[in-house]
Amino acid sequence: MSTPMSLPRRGGELPLRRRPLAIAAVVAARLLATQSPGRIRSVLTWLQHGARPADYEQTLAAREAVMTVSILCRGAQGCVPRSVATALLCRASGVWPTWCVGIRRVAPFAAHAWVEAEGIMVGEREPTGYFRPLVAVPPKGVPVP
Repeated sequence: MSTPMSLPRRGGELPLRRRPLAIAAVVAARLLATQSPGRIRSVLTWLQHGARPADYEQTLAAREAVMTVSILCRGAQGCVPRSVATALLCRASGVWPTWCVGIRRVAPFAAHAWVEAEGIMVGEREPTGYFRPLVAVPPKGVPVP
């Protein structure tokens, strides 16, 4: 089996006015992704205060913007910076998705980070419920999945 040498660009063209904000979210997410899971959760919990719950379309647009500006976030190993950057970009718009980290429900063991909106995993190939959330930072007033 061969491994793809390039990753598809997601989301098509990103408007120039959104590009700097998406790049800033990716840079901040890459820095935050080097921290412990507890620290990431604390920072994201603090940041989500005052934001409205994000809907699926807003969250998907943010995720696609992040993937357009970052090859790391498009990669298979980029789930933590991708999910954090997506949440940060949503927050810059005044909304917040549910940020999650969890494990696959079936063997073999695998950890993953993702965002959800309206109870649905955003932009993921796996169906909702495929991963068991261990850590979640939902919008204020939304129950933890």
